[in-house]
Amino acid sequence: MLDTTPLTAAVDRFADRLRAAPQSRLQRGAAAEGLALARELSVRAQRVEEPGAEPRIMPDAGVFAVADQLTVAGHDLAHALETACAPVRETGTGRGTETAPSVEAELDEAVRLVKAAAARAGV
Repeated sequence: MLDTTPLTAAVDRFADRLRAAPQSRLQRGAAAEGLALARELSVRAQRVEEPGAEPRIMPDAGVFAVADQLTVAGHDLAHALETACAPVRETGTGRGTETAPSVEAELDEAVRLVKAAAARAGV
């Protein structure tokens, strides 16, 4: 099974910082950064779960909801990557050698995105 702990830990850490941030900091851009990341992670999860389908964009629910939106989107992506990787690793088919590296690359890229967004948000 794919270990998505680095992604969920990074998402949870950023979300916790957003929850603890004062309203003024959220309004100065931290919430917008968190929402942009949540939307990106959500789109990535949808592409893994429903390839070819038009992704739905996460709505703006306000500065005080963005941490929860980020948490949901990040954990959804982690679950989608685990699910996408599980049958490949269990069956051992030829497809497994092609899919596992791309899923792992997607995980690494998502972790990088979360860390970069957290740094830009300044929380």
